Amino acid sequence: MGGRLVGLGNAISDGHLVVYFPHMLVPPEFQRQGVGRAMMGTLMEKYEGFHQKMLTADGEAVEFYKSMGFERAGRTEPMWVYAGNEH
Repeated sequence: MGGRLVGLGNAISDGHLVVYFPHMLVPPEFQRQGVGRAMMGTLMEKYEGFHQKMLTADGEAVEFYKSMGFERAGRTEPMWVYAGNEH
């Protein structure tokens, strides 16, 4: 891909039990080419064995994360105080 940044992902963790994946960004022109799957696979490998792996997904991303093994967290309800206007 010519040295171009085609994705960005990060994790926040206590280092032992819990990891939260707040961002996974892939530009539209690189989606559905395995970029996100490769990044998420690397993150899942790094945090393999952790008791809890968490993220928040919406839109088309929901099915992607389900395919990576994530599922709805019981009866939890997503909530926020959000100052942006992107959603």
